[in-house]
Amino acid sequence: MTPPDTGEVTALLKAWSKGDQAALDRLTPLVYNELHRIGQRYMHNERAGNSLQTTALINEVYLRLVDLTNVAWQERAQFFAICAQMMRRILVDAARARGAQKRGAGAERVNAEDTELVSPEPQHFVLALDAALAEFAKVAPRQAKVIELRYFGGLEEKEIAEVLRVSTRTVERDWNFARSWLMHELRS
Repeated sequence: MTPPDTGEVTALLKAWSKGDQAALDRLTPLVYNELHRIGQRYMHNERAGNSLQTTALINEVYLRLVDLTNVAWQERAQFFAICAQMMRRILVDAARARGAQKRGAGAERVNAEDTELVSPEPQHFVLALDAALAEFAKVAPRQAKVIELRYFGGLEEKEIAEVLRVSTRTVERDWNFARSWLMHELRS
């Protein structure tokens, strides 16, 4: 299947922003494959063998998307960047919940549907990566956003440049710097 026309996706996003629910219905099948690809990147560090994990993650993103109000969608890259952020939040929240359960913090009940998204073991890598990105964002917010959009979102440099409204050369420099910093932090 060929990727959808960027202009078509952007037009549907703008129509959805203006309240056209039919635009969302037409948009969903156009972006599903790309969302699935992004979801697979996120699920890379989860337990292998559960074919429904990525689909469950995408479904959770979809449920959060339809609840969004007052979003002025501008372009395809912005949409996928927001979806990538949602996926990261879902997995980090689930990893934290699993970690809390493992430590015996049973006072807070966890919805069984939420725990089906990911494997039952805490994913220390997801939490470490989230913590490192959060720290990095304090000192270099744009570079942290480049990491998130490229590594997790799978966006190309040109798309990242559109989302951040910078040149592709700036994105390249930010990627090289941020990747080096992040690798150093994760090793320690």
